[in-house]
Formats: sequence, structure tokens, C-alpha cells
Amino acid sequence: MGVDEQPDDTLHAVAIEGGTAEQALAAAEPERWPQAVRALRNANFRLFWGGNFLSNIGTWMQNVAQGWLILLLTNSAFWLGVVSFAGSIPFLIFTLFGGVVADRANKRRLLLVTQSTMMILAFLLAALAFFKGHDGRPLITVWEVAAISLLNGVAMSMNAPSYQALVPRLVKREDLTNAIALNSAQFNMSRIVGPTLGGYAMAAVGVAGNFFLNGLSFLAVLWALVHIKFPVEKAPRRESMWASLRGGFAYLRGERQMLVLVWMTAAFSLLGFPFLSFIPYFAKMQLHAGESGLGWLLACSGLGAVLAAMTIAVIGVIRHRGALVTVFGLGFFAAIIAFCFSHSLALSEVLAFFEGFCGIVMVSCFNVSFQHLASDEMRGRVLSIYTTSFLGLPPLGALLAGELSRHVDTGHALAAMASVAALLFASFFVFSPALRSLD
Repeated sequence: MGVDEQPDDTLHAVAIEGGTAEQALAAAEPERWPQAVRALRNANFRLFWGGNFLSNIGTWMQNVAQGWLILLLTNSAFWLGVVSFAGSIPFLIFTLFGGVVADRANKRRLLLVTQSTMMILAFLLAALAFFKGHDGRPLITVWEVAAISLLNGVAMSMNAPSYQALVPRLVKREDLTNAIALNSAQFNMSRIVGPTLGGYAMAAVGVAGNFFLNGLSFLAVLWALVHIKFPVEKAPRRESMWASLRGGFAYLRGERQMLVLVWMTAAFSLLGFPFLSFIPYFAKMQLHAGESGLGWLLACSGLGAVLAAMTIAVIGVIRHRGALVTVFGLGFFAAIIAFCFSHSLALSEVLAFFEGFCGIVMVSCFNVSFQHLASDEMRGRVLSIYTTSFLGLPPLGALLAGELSRHVDTGHALAAMASVAALLFASFFVFSPALRSLD
């Protein structure tokens, strides 16, 4: 039987049973979606995925413009680091509370609040950057950019646990792995598309125009959240926020498989993830490749990430996750170590592709494992602990790498950090039966 014949057969079967044409079309709907995008057969997830894809493109457009604005204001790499730190440090402080709120509040309402807040901040940044002084420079100060970045980071840190906890409630359980892979794919596609569009938009309408377009992009995800048919949630238990937070940690301590995954995430985020912030350094100082070379390195990393996400989507079910997360984690760290010593742009591009591919497979294994292992009542808190480890530790890792770079070569410092992370990953696998049994 050919694929093209299946919808007709489904319609015929429903017609025999006395169904309506609408029921027949609904029954045929899942068959029209290829395995690689199977989760999109769920209408709620389609809305959610599409809205977030457009919004993430806008976010990357803003990131490009914000970095350029800081350089216009200060011509200082130091301030680039300060503003980046201001935007990311809230993940270390507020994400845990975002997980507690995610388990206690209506997730749709919480996401509407956080997304609206980020939209307002984007419009505020656009307005402040639009007005210029007599010298033609924007009147906005770098301190105001840092303050808005900090507030945006707080909103994002409160948003992340609810965002992740919502996905399993929008798809069938057998589609969850595919949904997580498609989310990863859309994020990494936006990482490629957003900066490209941002560069053209910045040339056409300036940095303020980029910020304004990002504000408009939030309308897509807000529209999706309003129109999603949200599943009924259990009423949360009445307890204090601190009691809920302690309950999340107590639950995690009793789940050995998730506990070891949190420690692996922490090792990756603290010792491996900061490498990505130093790719511009390698492009300029070690490879002497200039802006175009940096673009190719980032594109290769993004391409590897997208290919990995689509590979996971096609596979559908990730088996032997404990072994996979270890093997691809070691591959990720090996690519970083080799990159740190490479003086060839072509070789570095290959290593960047390999780093992007291995990194996304590893992170997908983390995401799928937490989503499957956590109970519905505890999922928000578990994912907030995971997100804190994943997004809250890289700023500290970047500070560690910066301090080490004062004493040894930057490439050697990052290679040493990746080596320690690889050793920790191997040790976790050798000494943790829970990780080895994770399937």
C-alpha cells in the first residue's frame, strides 16, 4: 500500500462505520505528517511551535542589535560582557522560583505575563534607542541597556520552567521526543535566521528598528497562547513557596537517574558551555579569520545543531539515553579541546559543526529524560532545577574562564575546563548504575 493511498483508505473505513466527512478528515490528519515532524499533528503544539519560532527569530535579531548598540555607546568588549552577564545571571537566581510558580499557577497565564513583559521591554528599548543627540549617537546609556537586559533576564528565567513543563501537555506521550527535538530545531534555526535578518534590518532601519521588530514578534507567541486549547490542570496543593521548593529538591534526591543528570548538566554548563562565548576570540586572535570567518564558524555550529535536532526528530524514540548522553558529551568536549588548539579555519569549521551536533544530541537526551521521568505534579520544579543548572551556571563558567585566561593562554584554559568536564562525564557513567540503566 502506497503512502498516497492511506488517506483514502482511512476515509473509506470511517465512512463504512457511519462517520462524518469531518471525522474522516480528522482520522486521516495524523497520516499526513512525516515521522520527522510527527509532533506537529497536534494542533496545540503547532500553534505553540510556530509562535515561538517567530518570537525566537525576533529575539536573535535583538541580540545582534543590542551588541552593536553597546559597541556604539562604549566601544568596549568589557561592557559587552557586563550586559551579557546582567541578562543571564537571573537564571541562577530566579529560575527555581519560576519552577515553583509553574507548578502552582496556570501555565498559560504565567506565560502570557512573562511574554508580555519581554514585549514591553523590547518596545521600551526601541523607544530609548530611537532618540539621538546632536552628535547622532543614541541618547540611551549603557547602564539603561544593562538594566533592561537584567529585567528581560528575570522575565525569561520565570518563563523557562513553564515553557518546558507545558510541552508534554500539548502532545501525545509517544510524540514527546519528537516535540522536544522540533523545539530544539526551531530554536537553532532561529539562531541562524535571526542574526542574518537582524543584520539586514539593522542596515535598513537601525538598531531601534530591530528592537521594535522583536517587540512585534512576541505577538505571534501571545496569539498562539490565547488560541491553544489548554489541558485541565490539577489544583495545586496549598503550601508555602519555600515548602514547594524544598519538596522539589527532596523529590529530586530520591530520583537517582534525574539527580545524576542534574550533576552532568552542571558540569557541562559550568565547564563546557562557556566556550561558545569565546568563539569570536578564536576567530579574531587565533584563526585571523575576521567577521566573515566568525560568521562561518557560527553557521557551522548552528548547522550541526539543526541536523542533530532533525536526526532526533526522525528517530522518534531515544533509547539507551544514559550511554548516549555520555558518549555525545565526550564528543562535545573533545571537539572543544581540538578547536582550542586549531589554527586552521577549515578544521575549526568542521569541529564547530561536530560541537553543534554532539551538543544538541546531549541536551536532547537531558530534556527527554527529565520530561519522561518527572511526575506531572513535580515537573515544573524539576525542570526549574535543570534550567538553573543549564542556564544559570554558564555566566559563572565564563567568569572562571576569564580569570584563568589572565594566567594562561585562553585556548589552554578552555581546553583544561573541557577536559575536566569530560573526566566528570566518564566518572559519572562508571560509578553511577542509575545512569548506565537509563534507557
